[in-house]
Formats: sequence, structure tokens, C-alpha cells
Amino acid sequence: MIAARLAGENPRVRPVAAHCCDDAQVRTEATECVPEQPARRRTRRWWAWAPLVGLTAAVLAGAVLRIAGRAGAADLIWAAVTVVALLPAVWSMLRAFWHRHFGVDVIAVLALAGALGVGEYLAGAVIAVMVATGRSLEAYAQRRATRDLRALLERAPRTARRRGPGGAIEVVPLDQVAVEDRLLVGPGDVVPVDGTIDDAATLDESVVTGESRLVQRTAGAAVASGVVNAGAGFGMRATKSAAQSTYAGIVRLAEEATAHKAPMVRLADRYAAAFVPFTLVLAGLAWLLSGDVVRAVSVLVVATPCPLLLATPIAIVSGLSRVARRGVLIRDGGSLELLGRARTLLVDKTGTLTAGRPRAAETVVPPGGDRNEVLRLAASVEQLSPHVLAAALVRQARESGLALTEPTDVTEEPGRGVSGRIDGRLVNVGQFTGELPEWADRARARTELAGWSAVWVSDDDGPLGAILLEDPVRPDARRTVRRLRAAGLRRIVMVTGDRPATAAQVAEAVGVDDVLAHCTPQEKVNRVRAEADRAVTVMVGDGVNDAPALAQAHVGVAMGATGASASADVADAVLTVDRLDRLADAVEIARYARRIAVQSATVGMGLAVLAMFAAAAGRLPPVAGAFLQEGIDVLVILNALRALGGGLRRRDVPPRTRELLARSAGEHQAVRDVMAGLRDTADLVATDPASPRCLPAVRETHRRLTDQVLPHEAAEERELYPALASPLGSDEATSTMSRAHVEIRRQVDLLGAQLAQTEDGRLRTDQIPDLLATLYGLDAVLRLHLAQEEEEFLSLDPSDSAPARR
Repeated sequence: MIAARLAGENPRVRPVAAHCCDDAQVRTEATECVPEQPARRRTRRWWAWAPLVGLTAAVLAGAVLRIAGRAGAADLIWAAVTVVALLPAVWSMLRAFWHRHFGVDVIAVLALAGALGVGEYLAGAVIAVMVATGRSLEAYAQRRATRDLRALLERAPRTARRRGPGGAIEVVPLDQVAVEDRLLVGPGDVVPVDGTIDDAATLDESVVTGESRLVQRTAGAAVASGVVNAGAGFGMRATKSAAQSTYAGIVRLAEEATAHKAPMVRLADRYAAAFVPFTLVLAGLAWLLSGDVVRAVSVLVVATPCPLLLATPIAIVSGLSRVARRGVLIRDGGSLELLGRARTLLVDKTGTLTAGRPRAAETVVPPGGDRNEVLRLAASVEQLSPHVLAAALVRQARESGLALTEPTDVTEEPGRGVSGRIDGRLVNVGQFTGELPEWADRARARTELAGWSAVWVSDDDGPLGAILLEDPVRPDARRTVRRLRAAGLRRIVMVTGDRPATAAQVAEAVGVDDVLAHCTPQEKVNRVRAEADRAVTVMVGDGVNDAPALAQAHVGVAMGATGASASADVADAVLTVDRLDRLADAVEIARYARRIAVQSATVGMGLAVLAMFAAAAGRLPPVAGAFLQEGIDVLVILNALRALGGGLRRRDVPPRTRELLARSAGEHQAVRDVMAGLRDTADLVATDPASPRCLPAVRETHRRLTDQVLPHEAAEERELYPALASPLGSDEATSTMSRAHVEIRRQVDLLGAQLAQTEDGRLRTDQIPDLLATLYGLDAVLRLHLAQEEEEFLSLDPSDSAPARR
């Protein structure tokens, strides 16, 4: 199917592997599936109700004949209705026996056959209508539940506009697009493959992420296949082929999900294992003790197991639909049910709890150095490098609005770095092997303590600065871990191949129970196997090395938006959006759907058992029992449809609040720039307070705090925090953050008061300790405050605008 949907220009004629077309397609030839026309699909849906309508009309016609005194004709019609329902039921039962499966459908067959055998034709006809009603409701629920997955299949891109020699644009089949091809995406077009965009773009990512809000992407940003260009046309460079791209994996998973029959085996058959023998024994005892076979038939009639046959899969399929709308595709209902019973979670660190991409945490320069210039030089040299660190530097420079220069004489030495000429100046980016000056030695020590990586920028005279890179913790990671615990996961373990010190820092930040560091792929598999022996286990990962562990877990979950296709191929579920909190959504929905399924089955079977005892005692004739069972079935099926909504603990964020969150997230970068200067100023006061640069640096820091940070905090207090009262549940949820705002303002005012006490443009010796306490205190308070806001508040934004925590 992938080859069919993702290859070729003509969408009407595509060869595919032999399989059944999904609900949104029709087969045109032996090996072709094409999108079905809406009018034809509506007609087919009406025909899906035809058996129920026909059987109901026949039963009513028999009732009219009975009232008119033509009992024989009425019985003949009711008997025919019973036979019409019995024949396919027998075929289904025999097919199950052939596969050595003994399920609840045997009761329906015995009830229909028994009603015919004892002449209770009306009871048999009512059972037939009951079964048809349930089947029709099941089909309706499954069509509604899978329409999101069908939408994915229908919108799969098939062609691409590729720039040919001389800039000519040609339309080519999607399977001909190769990595590094230059493509053009027109207005309204679907992005054909994963890549990076050349120009700013406005995108509709709802098909992939589930979020309806348009997003803005800057030049150089990554874009996933499957999203829609909602603005002007833009150019892009392909970074993956069609088969490896994001949307190909989503379509493949959607096909598998839509191909599965309504999943009832795991849950329903656990009930059937006890219920079927109990029903047969009770019916046999009623016949044996009373000598009246009608009593046995009555028991079978009220035991007809529609709550198991229908209510259970309706609830589970409804859950599949809901998690798909949250950006999580689950292969089948069995995986959803297991996810709802999970008690242990193993999660990879890199790319799962962390962003998985290096980001510039800080730029360190010598006293008097220019951070922006160091970053500009490094990013300019790295523009032509395919290394992941190079991409991080270029992305950071573009986000900071720096104008990059095209380098010349570029050379790259693997493992050591890149060098090139910028404006005639030879700049080296990578390792530095010479002797480091004092400021650089302090930066290296800070890097090692924080577990970061350092990229040195130098010229012929020595180091110009260092860019410290980190893999930041996802802002929603800690909140997600708390939600997973609240949903019933009792044990959360982080497994990683990273160093123990770095792993311990991340584990403490997100709040897991145990850490397995320096872990090889085989050790991950062994740990998953050990945990799975004790409880239902979920494994979450994103890399190729996670694939064996994902396959070993009861439920493997791949971070499909950023992860490797190998991990997505073996996983039971894929997060199509790069947000970990969607896993918590999926667990909550899975538990709710399973609870509704168990509740429907338990209540339905409980009521049926009471009716069975009444029938065994001769108090409930077959006809009355059939109508009573019909009422029970309608009750439990309507209850099962509740799984289409509810169960989520998170509150939806209104659009206006989303805008405020996105604006605050964008302003946090400016605050961090101020914080970087604040730290440099504090270091300068600590190491060289007598320098003539010292006091002007303190004054400039105070000015930036007053002009940039305090207005940002005031705007949050005035607009953002009141807007968060509803999503967070109360006004008190932001009280601690408001207290931090008060402390930040107090510290800034204190810094201003200390500056007012300076004399002759110099710092007095007795001022230095208090000034250092204020500067370092402000640095610590601001860092903690930003981290808390991003974790508690900005992570509420369902888009990916919230920054990863630094």
C-alpha cells in the first residue's frame, strides 16, 4: 500500500500489494485501490444498515399478520428471519472452531436454533434483530472511530515538484525524490518528504500533529512530510526519501490499524471462557430438572452475548480513534488494551525525555568579547557541514537573527572540526588543542560539570569563544511523568547509553524511579524482558538502537516525529507529534476506554445472569427474554459509546491562551540573552572589580534587566497568569510564580540601589560582596523561574512552540 499511495503522479492507477482495500477505497482491478467517491461512500454506508432495516421490517410485517389473525403466515416470516440470522452465525462459529477458537458466538447460534426447534419463532426473530442491531451499531462506531485514520490515507502525497537543471520545475512521482533534491511546495500542496525549508513558511500540521492552529516556520527549519502549505510557495531540500519520511510511516501504521477487525479477543474472550460453560450448564440443568426444553431455550435467549460481541470492541475502537486525534497511532485494539493495563514504563533518555538534538545553551567569550559575533562566525563556517552539531549552530544563529556569511576554503577533518575563511579571516570551529587562557579554562570546567559539549571557535591568534551545547530536557517531561503516575503506572525507569552523571541529572529533573546508564542495546532488551516478567510493560524510544527493546515490551512506543523508521516499524504505537505529553494522553484514554469496555461487559453479563436464573425458574418465556435482552444490549452499547469522549485529565487551552503562551515562550530567549550578560558581569566583578569596564557592565546589565526582563514579567502577571486559571483549575496554581516575579523585581531594585551608592565611577571594596550576592542571586532566581514556567505553564501549549528547558 505504501508503494501505491506514495508513488506515481496518477492517483487513480497505482499498483499495490495484495490486500483488502480500506473503508475509504474501492478495488478497481486485481491489484489496485483508489480513493472512493464521496457519493458512492455515502450509498455504501446506507447499505450497511440494510440488513437491520430489512429484518426489522419483516418482524413488524409478521406482527401485523398476527394481529390480523394470520398466525401461520406470521410464524413463517419470523422463522425465515431467524434462519437468515442463523446461517451466517453458524458459518462464523464453524470458522472459529476451525481455528480452534471457542467463543461467545456459540450461545447466539444455540439460542437461534433452539427458538426454531421449539417453535418460538417470534423469540428467534427478536434475537435476529438484536444481533443485527448490534452489528450495525458496531459498524457505525467503527466507521466513526477510523475516519481520522482514513483521512491520513486519503491525503497521502503522490507527486513532488522538483527543481531540475537550470531551475526548471518538473512534477515527478514521489518515489523518484532523493535526498538533497531541491523541491518546490506550492500553496495548498502537501509537503511530499521530510526536509528543511529555504524560506519562511506558514504550515497546517493538523494531519500529522492533530493541532489545527497554523504554525510559522523560519528558513532552515525542519518540516515533516504530510503537512500542508497554508501560505505562499516555498522551496525546500529533501533530507529523506519518501519511504523513510514521517508520513510514510504514519500511512503504513494507519493501514494496519484500519485493517484490523474490531478488537475484542483479549478482553471479551476472558469473559467468554467462564460465561459460555456457565450458560450451557445452567440451560442443561433447567431442562433436566424441569423436563421443559423451552426453559433451556429461554436461558440461551437471555444469554445471547451482545455485550461481549459488540460493546467491548465499540469501546476499544473508540479509544483508538481518540488517541489518533491526539497524535498517537496504535496498531490494534489489543495494544490499546495492554496500554490501559500497563504498570511499568521504561523510557529512553535521548530524544524521548530530552529533545534529542543539541542546542546552544551558552556562548562563552573572553572579557569584552562579542557573543553574537562568535556565534555568527561559527555558524557561517558550519553552513556546509552535515554534522548534527553544525545544524545546531546554524539553527541557533538564524533564530538569533544573525546574518551569515558564505565561507570559502572550507575543509573538514572528521573528529576535529571545520575551518574556513570568513571575510578573509581563517576561522576554526571544533576542538582546540592549544593551551587555554584562564577564561576558557573556566568555561571548560563548567562544561564538564554540566555534562555539556563545547565547540571552540578560534583563529590564528587563539580561541575567540566557546559555544556550549546541551541536549535539553523536554519541558513537558516532568509533567508527563506525574500524569503517567496518576494514570496508574507504578514504576518508571530511564534507560540510556549516556554517562551516569548526565543520566542522573536528567532522572532527577523528570522524577523517574530508577536509572540504567551506560546501557547497551542488549542490556536494554534484558531490562525490558525482566520488567515485563513482573508487570505489563511499556517501552518508549526513538532510535535504531531502541528497536529491539520496543519489540520486547508488551507495548512499544516510538517517537515517530523525530525517531528512526526502524523503531517505528517494530513499535505498537507511534507518537506522530514531537511531544511526550501525548503519551500521557494515550495512557489516560486507553485506561478510560478499557474501563468502559469492562464496565459494559460486566453490567451486561450481570443483568443477563439475573435474567438467566429467572428463565431457568420458568419466570421468563423466550419472547419476553428476547425483548429483555434487547434492552440490555442497547443499554451497554450506549454505555460503550461513552468511550468516544472523557477520560482525559488535562484541560484544553483556549486559543487566546495559546497565543499568550507562545509569545511568552518566544520572549524567554531574550531573557536568556540578558541572563548570559548577567553571568558575565558577575564573573567580571568577581575576578577584576577594579577594571574600568566593570561598573559600566553592571549598569548595562541593570538597564537590560529593567527594560527587557521586568516588562516581560509584568506582562505575564497581567495577561498570561489570569488566562491560565481555567486550564490549571484555579488562580492559586500561579501563585508561586507570582511570588518569583516579586523576588525578581526586588533583586533588580536592590541592584539599582547598590549602583546608586557608587562613587567616582568605581566600585568600593565593601560593595563587592553584596553586589556579587545580588548578581548571582538574580542569575539563580531567573534560571529557576524560567525552568519552572516552561515545565508548568509553557508545556501546556499543545503546539511545539514551547522551548526545551535549558
